[in-house]
Amino acid sequence: MHVLMVHNKYLEPGGEDITTEAVVTLLKDNGIDVETLYVSNELIKKIGKVKASLRAFWSQEIYEEVLKRLGETHFDVLHVRNFFPLVSPSIYYAAKKKKVAVVQDLSNYRLFCPNAILFRKGRPCEDCLNRRIAWPGVVHACYRRSHLGSGVVAAMVFTHHVLRTWTSKVDAYVAPTDFALRKFAEAGFPRDKLFVKPCFVHPDPGMKNRAGEYALYAGRLSEEKGLRVLLAAWGMVRSCIPLRIAGDGPIRKEMAAEIEAKGLQSVELLGHVSPSEVVTLMHGARFLVFPSQWYETFGRVAIEAFACGLPVVASRLGSMAEIIADGENGLHFTPGDAAELAEKVEWAWTYPEEVAAMGRAARAEYEAKYTAERNYEMLMEIYRKVLGNQGLGGKRSTVDGIR
Repeated sequence: MHVLMVHNKYLEPGGEDITTEAVVTLLKDNGIDVETLYVSNELIKKIGKVKASLRAFWSQEIYEEVLKRLGETHFDVLHVRNFFPLVSPSIYYAAKKKKVAVVQDLSNYRLFCPNAILFRKGRPCEDCLNRRIAWPGVVHACYRRSHLGSGVVAAMVFTHHVLRTWTSKVDAYVAPTDFALRKFAEAGFPRDKLFVKPCFVHPDPGMKNRAGEYALYAGRLSEEKGLRVLLAAWGMVRSCIPLRIAGDGPIRKEMAAEIEAKGLQSVELLGHVSPSEVVTLMHGARFLVFPSQWYETFGRVAIEAFACGLPVVASRLGSMAEIIADGENGLHFTPGDAAELAEKVEWAWTYPEEVAAMGRAARAEYEAKYTAERNYEMLMEIYRKVLGNQGLGGKRSTVDGIR
């Protein structure tokens, strides 16, 4: 089997970029021939925003590049992680011209939400969910606080609705959770083309072997992640519970100022840390706090915590409510409710034995659902289904050859 993996990289590396590399490695480790085509948003600085906006609709450069690659080598699957803004949906057309199956991962909600995260004014927003053209997102300048930029995203999505790109040029959409799948189904994407395959953690970081000396947040420091709620909660906890915050982002300076103003001496901002350092931090923590206020499509950091035997205190919202079982491998609190979060944190700190049991359950959940081996099986099943579709004649022998 031969796969061409395509990904439009972000300026600030995040979970999607990490997952892309993990999937490529997973396939190669299992004997699948994988080639990659990566485009970075650094290119926008060179070509300018106007040309980048036009490329969001159709990138002739990438179309020709993919057409050339697919013509030179026999590929079975074009697997697209992220195409926005520089790759564009033109790649689907190149694949179809060469009769190559197309698999599109759904790592965010861009295909019906201009800002891609279903979040506005501090809370989840579904104003554009059932609209062919996302005009509320344009009115509210949801993409980078720009009416023009939001208009470009909405027009791109609508144009390809009209062209039937989303329904006729993609063979499978892969959502990381049932929750995300349901949102795309509500938005009108063909249910028979929607599949669920979660993220995975590899290599296995191993189970932590001590109770833990602090609570941990790991992730991007941005508004939708619920960090203001996190700091508000820490201002309410009666015990002096150490909190380490690993990550960087647009509200870091604001958070630092708030920590100083409120005298939150038990809170430490660590800044950006490497993936290996995150694992070390998880092994030394008692529990992870995951206070997001948006519909996380998955929440990779939660299963990283599970792999380390670290329970998660999370918002009862979207995929977080699906992945984390309240009272079993973590705790839920009402999204945005700092007082309730403070109560759950106090309880988790006060009852280390119960929290340790949750950690063991979290580790068992990882072993059952989120290992590389299990993920490979699920991805191969999706590939088998798309290669077995009518219209991809000649691929049946390839399907049978998948390990």
